[in-house]
Amino acid sequence: MRTSHALPILALFAAACGKQDSATAGASPLLPTASLENRVIAGGVMPATHAPAVNPNAGDSTSAKEGGQLFTAMNCDGCHGGGATGWVGPSLNDGRWRYGGNDADVFLSIYNGRPKGMPSFGGTLPPAAVWKLVTYLKSLPPPKDLPTESW
Repeated sequence: MRTSHALPILALFAAACGKQDSATAGASPLLPTASLENRVIAGGVMPATHAPAVNPNAGDSTSAKEGGQLFTAMNCDGCHGGGATGWVGPSLNDGRWRYGGNDADVFLSIYNGRPKGMPSFGGTLPPAAVWKLVTYLKSLPPPKDLPTESW
């Protein structure tokens, strides 16, 4: 990665970390993390056992844009395709979610990972950064024509 690209990404992580501290200061409810048995742990770092249950960025266009940058920087598009339209991993913009589509469910899929493919990024990314990814994914417009009708 070129230095000119690394600095904005590092700044995004730093900003996400700082916002996380202030977001949890109000003692928001916490999501319990699932057993990570049969999961791939990104970076080999186990995630914390609890995470904030409420998306502090819901509907925020700046957070969605930052989440889109993070989606690319973390190579999420390597599995889920550009614009999260699906490739090796499933589409994340078609409104169909295997493990639930509310913000907390999507957060847990990224944070804890899922068996058979989705790594856990909770030990690599702070919760504030994961919430930015969730905000980005939820901001994506659904396709006009879904490629399949059901799983």
